[in-house]
Amino acid sequence: METAIWILHLLSAITVIVLVLLQHGKGADMGAAFGSGSSGSLFGASGSANFLSRTTGVLAAVFFITSLGLTYLSSHKIEDGGVMDKAVPVEPAKPAEAAPEVPADGGASKATEIPE
Repeated sequence: METAIWILHLLSAITVIVLVLLQHGKGADMGAAFGSGSSGSLFGASGSANFLSRTTGVLAAVFFITSLGLTYLSSHKIEDGGVMDKAVPVEPAKPAEAAPEVPADGGASKATEIPE
C-alpha cells in the first residue's frame, strides 16, 4: 500500500512540475496591452481555466493528499525493530598486548653497555 502511494506521489510531483513549466504566465499577455497586439485584460482574470491549469490543480490536490497519506502511514508504523535490532551481536575486541616499556632516557643506556 505504501509503495503504491509513493509511486503516485512521485508521478504527480513530476507531472505537476512539467505542467507548470508548459504553461505561460499571466504576465505573458501584458506586453500585448501596450501596443503590440490586443489583449483581453491587463491584470484581471483571463477567462475560464484551460485543460492544463485544471489538470495542474487536480494533480496538485493528488500530491497534497498523498503527502498527508504518507505522513499518516509513517507516524502510525508498528515498531518491529530497526536494522540495528536485528543485527547479530558481535563480541567486543580483546585489548591489544601492551607494548614493551622504553626507559625514560630513550634507551641510551644500552649504547654504553657495549662489551670491549
